[in-house]
Amino acid sequence: MWWLIRWRQRVAIARALIDDPLVIIGEAPTGNLDSKNTKVVFETFMPLTREKNQNIITVTPDDDFAMNCDRVIELSDGSLIT
Repeated sequence: MWWLIRWRQRVAIARALIDDPLVIIGEAPTGNLDSKNTKVVFETFMPLTREKNQNIITVTPDDDFAMNCDRVIELSDGSLIT
């Protein structure tokens, strides 16, 4: 069943990218992925921000994923942490 979850997650990411949007919003886009596939997703997202000037806003519990992003905004108890 794990392969179905990964497949669905990849399809969701592909659907989000297909219309070449200016802003891509993702909720835990790597939540059910192993570290190898998380890296694939990250390496797919980052060139979009550089080459196509797209913005990616994502909510993630994955600290490693977040710390590799250009900007991180943290929330705690409903308040922004700078």
